[in-house]
Amino acid sequence: MKSTTKHTGQLGETIALEYLLREGFSLLEKNWRHRKAEIDLILQEGGTIVFIEVKTLQSDAHGSPESNITRRKLDLMWDAAGAYMDESGHMGEIRFDFISVILKSPDSYKVVHNRDAFWPGN
Repeated sequence: MKSTTKHTGQLGETIALEYLLREGFSLLEKNWRHRKAEIDLILQEGGTIVFIEVKTLQSDAHGSPESNITRRKLDLMWDAAGAYMDESGHMGEIRFDFISVILKSPDSYKVVHNRDAFWPGN
């Protein structure tokens, strides 16, 4: 991954996390890895564990950030979420969200939070 791409992704994840914390979520894990999968953010909202994929683009001129998420990525995320649930012992509700971050300039961005964005097989 190119350094600028990695930096853009990290900036987007930071923006997304700050947004979610302001919305009342509690951070459980950041960049949690399981085998070949990584979940960008794992948070808790009430009694629900929320697994979040963050996609960041410099512009939305070529489509939305979430259009860059592949079926393989979703399958890996689902597998990793199952491993996290086993490890944490959480038996309650879970949810999968997408956060899109569009960077308009160094100080200006747009955040779109898509709740319940996918379930396996969708």
